[in-house]
Amino acid sequence: MTKDQKDNLFSLVKSLNKSEKRQFKLYVGRLGVNTDSKFLNLFNLLDKSKVYDESAILNSGIVKKQQLANVKAHLYKQILISLKLNPSHQNVRSQIREQLDFASILYHKGLYKQSLKILDKAKSLAISNEEKNMAFEIIELEKIIEAQYITRSISSRADELVIEAKEFSSLNVIASKLSNLSLQLYSIMLKTGYVKNEEESATVTKYFNDRLPKLDYKKIGFREKLWLYKAHLWYSFLMQDFLSCYKYSSKLVDIFYDNPKMINLNPVFFLKGNNYLLESIFYLRNKPKFTEKLNELKETVDNNKFNKDENVSTLVFLYTNFHSINQHFIDGSFEEGLALIPKIETDLVKYKDRIDPHHQMIFYYKFASLEFGAGNNKACIKHLDKIISNKSLSMREDLLCFSRVLNLVAHYEAGLDYHLDSLLRSTYKFLIKMNDLHEVQKEMIKFIRGLQDIYPHDLKNAFKELVERLKVYEDHPFERRSFLYLDIISWLESKIENKSVGEIIKNKYLTKYAP
Repeated sequence: MTKDQKDNLFSLVKSLNKSEKRQFKLYVGRLGVNTDSKFLNLFNLLDKSKVYDESAILNSGIVKKQQLANVKAHLYKQILISLKLNPSHQNVRSQIREQLDFASILYHKGLYKQSLKILDKAKSLAISNEEKNMAFEIIELEKIIEAQYITRSISSRADELVIEAKEFSSLNVIASKLSNLSLQLYSIMLKTGYVKNEEESATVTKYFNDRLPKLDYKKIGFREKLWLYKAHLWYSFLMQDFLSCYKYSSKLVDIFYDNPKMINLNPVFFLKGNNYLLESIFYLRNKPKFTEKLNELKETVDNNKFNKDENVSTLVFLYTNFHSINQHFIDGSFEEGLALIPKIETDLVKYKDRIDPHHQMIFYYKFASLEFGAGNNKACIKHLDKIISNKSLSMREDLLCFSRVLNLVAHYEAGLDYHLDSLLRSTYKFLIKMNDLHEVQKEMIKFIRGLQDIYPHDLKNAFKELVERLKVYEDHPFERRSFLYLDIISWLESKIENKSVGEIIKNKYLTKYAP
């Protein structure tokens, strides 16, 4: 029976590059008895296989069925040990952890003085790199050793350790509360998107204020500021306060450039901070600033000094491509943006095992929006179908809803109105089910439903009337989110003025936003 290719061991083997495979074989080969071991033979078989096929493994005679689970577990462990020894996977954290392990071994051998000496160096390294959880762990071991290794300075030393322990414990609690709050707000954003009404706004505001710890800004360090800015950032995004988003995302990125060594130590947070910053500027429609910050990010990640593992490389791919597309939405340069789609689609295949369905969905929506803006409605529908037909998607309900609204408009524009009634009904039912039917969407569905009763020569007036009704919601604190996903007003104006959506948006940008 052929098993899912997502088998954990198979995925791990396939993630290894040539250097890592070579090191694994050298690591295993250090012991002569391993040269023909079952786990090494299994590794070689999996390395050559294109899919995980358990029956093929058993037919190869490498292992018996009863042995397979144990051999797989042993191979998995040996690969991880080999990767741990690989210099490319070692950083400051692994160095501190290694020193802590050495100190622990020396302590258990009764070599207290040597252990304390290593711990002191490890603690300095942890503190200078904002690894306060590790610093606290080191201090706790120091306290244990000092209690057994009696010296004349034990009294003053005990006081020092107690003060340090209290300080780091307090900072760790603050960081934990802020990281919890940030994660919980991010979860709300993924599940439901922006706040939709006064009730949700009040609930999220109370949730945020109740969980925001009191702190002295002068006493907190890099890590606490990082989580503080992220918590404020997610609250601002939920409330659609994009000026506040820009403020806190700028602070988040600036603390990295003020502490350059933290970029390579925390590359994920650095990249996410830049992603939030670019998203904020995008919503503020400042293309010169957007282009400046996007180029600054690309210059940093393309520098040889910027460390990239598989995870970081995936995030670089996501964020640089998301925002390379976004810059074309700001000024309506959709035709130029279309050139990005083929390459990104090819790269999506390469990264498919590392990108979650949520981020794939965002790419498809952006592709669809580019095609719609360029007037390629059938291509727009094709991309949207990848979202709508995927029944397993459960995140970003707002994006799921607007995919259906855009799908409806694209079908109308493409002249595919032979089953428009059934599409209207299914869209309406979905929005009701998701509790996401808002005034802008109601007006749109009502308008499209009534199109068949409007005479061709009255169509332009009907578009004008709808524009006037929708403009009331353009700056509404909760309804305006509709226009973040789909610029309905620009589409309607394009119908009225017989111009492309791109031309309308470009003219608006030049009039309102261009310097």
